[in-house]
Formats: sequence, C-alpha cells, structure tokens
Amino acid sequence: MPVLAQEPTVYPDDLLTSLPPLDESADRVWWAVYTRSRQEKAVARELFQYEVPFYLPLIPSDRVVKGRRIRSFLPLFAGYIFVFGTDDERIMTLKTNRISRILPVTDQERLRRDLSQVRQLIASDAPLSVERRLEAGQKTRIKTGPFRDFEGTIVRRQGRQRLIVAVSFLNQGISIEIEDALLQPT
Repeated sequence: MPVLAQEPTVYPDDLLTSLPPLDESADRVWWAVYTRSRQEKAVARELFQYEVPFYLPLIPSDRVVKGRRIRSFLPLFAGYIFVFGTDDERIMTLKTNRISRILPVTDQERLRRDLSQVRQLIASDAPLSVERRLEAGQKTRIKTGPFRDFEGTIVRRQGRQRLIVAVSFLNQGISIEIEDALLQPT
C-alpha cells in the first residue's frame, strides 16, 4: 500500500519528553493555534522552518482512491496545532497568514500532560478512535502494561470498554479498548 510522506509532527523531537519545569521556561508557554481550514500541516511546515516548537498530532488514515489503498496522515484535532513558544514566536505564527485565532492555555501543565499521553498513544500503533464529544464518566488510571499511569475516563461502546484520553482544553480526545483488570479508579 502506498504511504504518503508524513509531515513533521513535532519540533523539536523531544518537545513533550524533555521540557523543563514550567517555572524554568517562563518565557515559553503553550498556545492552542486554530488554523484556517485544512492548513494544519502547512503551518507545521512553516513553524519547522522557523524552528518554533510545536506539536501537531497526526493519525494514519487509509482510503481507496481509484482502486488503490493509500495511507495518509490526518490531524487528530481538526484545525488545531499546539505551539510552545515565546510571545515573539506567537506573532511569527500569526504571520503565516494561515491562522484563524490563537487561544491562550490557562492550565499549562495539564495541556502538556494531555499532549504527551496523546503522543505516546499514537506512537504505540494501537487501534485508536477519535472522540469528538466527551461525556462525564468514571475517572481512572491504567495500573499496568505499556500505558501504565495514563489517566482518562471510561466509556462503554458496543459492549466493550474504552478508555478516553482527553485533551481537556479542546474537549476532544482519543480512545483505546482496554480490559477492566488493567484499570484502577482515581
């Protein structure tokens, strides 16, 4: 199956794994950047060239075009890219002319933790489902296995249990099927 080239999704590569504590990086903060329609990857390419730290979660999508299966990578959160930058870098992002608005993030540490979990789930190649509207449910933590200490909300779908890992700021997330025995209430 042909695979379309994947765009840069994070800059630098260790952005979500080696950040200093927020008080040490006071000049840099997270911004949720809402792009114009279908401009997420173009913004990521420009930010990559300018060396502005960002994260654009992309997930694989398989489709059939003229009888051939093609895999492409689509933004997990349509219209959003996350920038970890200074005020000057935020202005540089606006100068791409591909931005609709930039939203300030009130809970910096929570967004950072949520994005880190999302990145790890995407990297695991586990079958994920996009969750557009999150509903209240039991909060839980995975107690064992490769996703140990991930936190989320449990929902039931078609008789199967799924854990939703949410980016609370956007009220969106992804879910993974998981067994009851791996979970503990928080």
